[in-house]
Amino acid sequence: MTGSPTPGRPPGPGDAARTGWLLAALLLVALNLRAPITAVPPVVDELAAGLGLSAAGVGLLTSVPVLCFALCTPLASVLVARLGPEASVTAALGGILAGTVVRSGGSVPAALVGTALIGIAITIGNVAIPVVITRDFRRRAAAVTGAYSATMNLGSTFTTMLTVPLAVSFGWQWALAGWGVLAAGALAAWIPAGRTLAAREAGATAVRPPSTRQELAALDPPARHAARRLAVLLSVAFAGQATGYYAMTAWLPEILQDRLGMTDAAAGGAAAPFQLCAVAGSFLVPLAFARGLSARTTAMVMAAMWLSLPVGLLVAPGLWLLWVGLAGAAQGGNFTVIFTLVAQRSPVLAVARRSSAAIQTAGYACAALAPTWMGAVQAATGGWTVPLVLVTGVLTVMAVVMWVASRRPAAPPVGPARP
Repeated sequence: MTGSPTPGRPPGPGDAARTGWLLAALLLVALNLRAPITAVPPVVDELAAGLGLSAAGVGLLTSVPVLCFALCTPLASVLVARLGPEASVTAALGGILAGTVVRSGGSVPAALVGTALIGIAITIGNVAIPVVITRDFRRRAAAVTGAYSATMNLGSTFTTMLTVPLAVSFGWQWALAGWGVLAAGALAAWIPAGRTLAAREAGATAVRPPSTRQELAALDPPARHAARRLAVLLSVAFAGQATGYYAMTAWLPEILQDRLGMTDAAAGGAAAPFQLCAVAGSFLVPLAFARGLSARTTAMVMAAMWLSLPVGLLVAPGLWLLWVGLAGAAQGGNFTVIFTLVAQRSPVLAVARRSSAAIQTAGYACAALAPTWMGAVQAATGGWTVPLVLVTGVLTVMAVVMWVASRRPAAPPVGPARP
């Protein structure tokens, strides 16, 4: 098995090269799993003017991908089970490329259909990639999950920074469509890597791989109970993570304006470290694991850093840059902790796939509502104190649940991590 050789078989001379190629292809895929979404906000005014969209229409367009994450994850899980992770990733990249082109068609229906295609395709990738990491990089799950998370954030950073200059030179339609080159490049790398993986998996299995039902039936009751308990806990934790992330992403510039008197431009720029520091946080977690820190200790450090943002803005807003940087690193790091636990503690691939789907469904369903309820509470109370207290409460629940979920298991997972 690439990345984690089959037990009892010594690594072959080509394993390192195959692993490196697979990892490079995997990270190129990760570049596409947020970038097409974050390309829109920088040019949303030009897009709205060009399509004649109202504020409500713009809100719908920007919320469609997160709604797809919440609604389509169960179906994506079934698709990954039937097609396998290699073909599913290929389908995801093809959907992202097609959606990116259609979205720039110059009409409202094209924009909505293209955005929905992108959202559905990314949902498939969201489910398939953790399965690949669990199967092929289980022994290095923390490092590979961290690199995956960091690369997603890098893709977001690229499109956030460069879409406006491209729009100035070529117009918003070409600026958005041009990011399809990322999907095309990832397809060029992933298709041969995926074929090699599929052939290797078929060659390594002398009999037909067990079905999902057979895999789950082969687990003993304690293993099934432990897997189900972990999935529930991490679903709650990821719901807190996603709620905090999308709430603060939507409203952080306005909070800085209102509490510190910043201009629009200054507040928008001040919020940038929240996204950029996620790259550092994604690498801090595997580094902490490599230095011997337990999952529980690492999770608690990430939770404390996350909580520093709403608490800091309440009690010491003048230190906003410190709080924004700490929370930015924490939101990237906490994502890595959650999905590293999925990869390391899933006894079989079917559990990893189902757990990943359940966690993301819960998380993104809450995320889709977060900006709305936070804005509604601010409007009802006339300030940001109550909304920030509520975010603090959500993140506190996340911290408590992560404390329980990250406890060292009494015994290693039962069963192989592959079919």
